[in-house]
Amino acid sequence: MTIIQSPSSNYSLSSSSNPSPIGFNPCTNINVSLFSPKKSCPTKLSVQSNTSYKNAVFMQDGAVVTRGNASENEARLKLKNELLSVKPPQEQKDGASFGFENYKSTVSITVVGASGDLAKKKIFPALFALYYEGWLPEHFTVVGYARSKMTDTELRTMVYKTLTCRVDQRENCAEKIDKFLERCFYHSGQYDSLENFAELDKNLKKHEAGRVSNRLFYLSIPPNIFINAVKCASLSASAANGWTRVIVEKPFGRDSESSGALTKALKQYLDEDQIFRIDHYLGKELVENLSVLRFSNLVFEPLWSRQYIRNVQFIFSEDFGTEGRGGYFDHYGIMRNIMQNHLLQIMALFAMETPVSLDAEDIRNEKVKVLRSMRPLVFDDVVIGQYKGDSRGGVSYPGYTDDKTVPKDSLTPTFAAASFFIDNSRWDGVPFLMKAGKALHTRRAEIRVQFKHVPGNIYNRDIGTDFDLTTNELVIRVQPDEGIYLKINNKVPGLGMRLDRGHLNLLYSARYSHEIPDAYERLLLDAIEGERRLFIRSDELDAAWSLFTPVLRELEEKKIKPEYYLYGSRGPKGAHDLASRFYVQWGDLREED
Repeated sequence: MTIIQSPSSNYSLSSSSNPSPIGFNPCTNINVSLFSPKKSCPTKLSVQSNTSYKNAVFMQDGAVVTRGNASENEARLKLKNELLSVKPPQEQKDGASFGFENYKSTVSITVVGASGDLAKKKIFPALFALYYEGWLPEHFTVVGYARSKMTDTELRTMVYKTLTCRVDQRENCAEKIDKFLERCFYHSGQYDSLENFAELDKNLKKHEAGRVSNRLFYLSIPPNIFINAVKCASLSASAANGWTRVIVEKPFGRDSESSGALTKALKQYLDEDQIFRIDHYLGKELVENLSVLRFSNLVFEPLWSRQYIRNVQFIFSEDFGTEGRGGYFDHYGIMRNIMQNHLLQIMALFAMETPVSLDAEDIRNEKVKVLRSMRPLVFDDVVIGQYKGDSRGGVSYPGYTDDKTVPKDSLTPTFAAASFFIDNSRWDGVPFLMKAGKALHTRRAEIRVQFKHVPGNIYNRDIGTDFDLTTNELVIRVQPDEGIYLKINNKVPGLGMRLDRGHLNLLYSARYSHEIPDAYERLLLDAIEGERRLFIRSDELDAAWSLFTPVLRELEEKKIKPEYYLYGSRGPKGAHDLASRFYVQWGDLREED
């Protein structure tokens, strides 16, 4: 496709195919439509100008795009009258000519809230890692946007302090850092100012240098200003001739009502396929590997059902408290902060049926089916706790309400355990147990699949070992020390018959020499490429909140007091009682694990 540009009226060129997210496919059917900032998607290519009509866009097949109200015959006539005046692309040396070489695309990544901790600790380092490993497109720009007054140099100094050479190929790291920082710029502005975002738009256009502009906005800002930032970005700084996408960082509301209002407000300015709701746990390597483990290994697929699985556990624990950052946490609590998003999303991936394909929508359709098949939580299915201070070995560990940023009378849970059931033919009757907590005895995130006992096990009778209590268990450890291991019963070498429990272990650090990418690297790359399978769709979000909202409201309205547990302990006793109701023991409590 060759595009010749001169002043023209507003119009857009749209392709009905699916071109590369950062490029386009010239061999497609073309149609004409008016451009709207709300609908700047990967399959849309638009060319705009606000001056009088003189412009034409010529294709190799003889088609031409003119005024939106011009007929097809008039367009073809216009082509015949002007074709002879058009120089071949190789003769056009002006940068505005949009010849083949000049018509490359560029990606502008705007980090909204660039001065915050998330941007400094996660987003900028992830972008640098992608650049270092060659995953970013040839033409890209990173712009930090925040209210703070800062120069480009000051931004680069701030970002430089967070970058490391942890990537596999460590050669020329300093040189790579310098080149990456040359692509980083800063723009100061308010999050609710159309004028400031219009100035950002002008700034971005300078760096885009006439190429097809694709724009990604990462909202690293508090949820209460999401809508203002989205409105301003959409109306004042959308890409004129490429896609516009917005990454929204959790939390997505506090309950069904607030989440629905947020989604409705976002969709005033964006289409659903422009919204990328990020849950960074879905970008972790072992979560990514979950579907591979299940759907590409025949040894597991037949066992993935109520016939063989006794229970499934999703465990998240941190060995530290809020440490002076309890103000944000106290507004949400552990159930909203960890369980409703991280763990529930992993659970949906674990329990879903085989999707039709690896297409994002096929995968997300299956996840929604799981969520809609689950029983909503009720009060009797939940245990909540809050850690209190303790002293060990001459060291004092503060309680949750000792944090100066937390109200002294706070009832916010720092620990929660819950039991779920999926009412479908595959999982009917299987308890899915979930627990998450802060200030516990260990740091871990894992999935534990406990299988049923072997029917009529002869070793129970002949040797006296109760293998009902030592059934096979598959453990998928998300963090730390990423790995997968299967617990099996095994004979101890020797002349006697003594049985033991051993591990078939795939430890990632031992098996793979290269370092595992950070979750933000994968998710940022997916957003740039338009891959949505690891991002949460609005109906997924609705289904997830519908499970938690009733019990969350009951806990808050009745001011249920949490059960206290010591800092560094294994959590409140109520969690063990909950598991014992299903004749289950939490898998992370045994010393061997």
